[in-house]
Amino acid sequence: MQSHFLLLVLFAGFVSVVFALLLKNEVAEQLRFGGMLFGGFIAAAVVLGWLMFPFPL
Repeated sequence: MQSHFLLLVLFAGFVSVVFALLLKNEVAEQLRFGGMLFGGFIAAAVVLGWLMFPFPL
């Protein structure tokens, strides 16, 4: 696997599913919370990556 974004999506998906199952009781709440958490993970990673782009290695 050479795509960091694919690994990010997999990690965010697995963590979102586990947290949603652990923290919410009803299926509708689990789906909503998991989706929001997944979107938050992806958005935060993209924004932080974009902010770090101008810094040298």
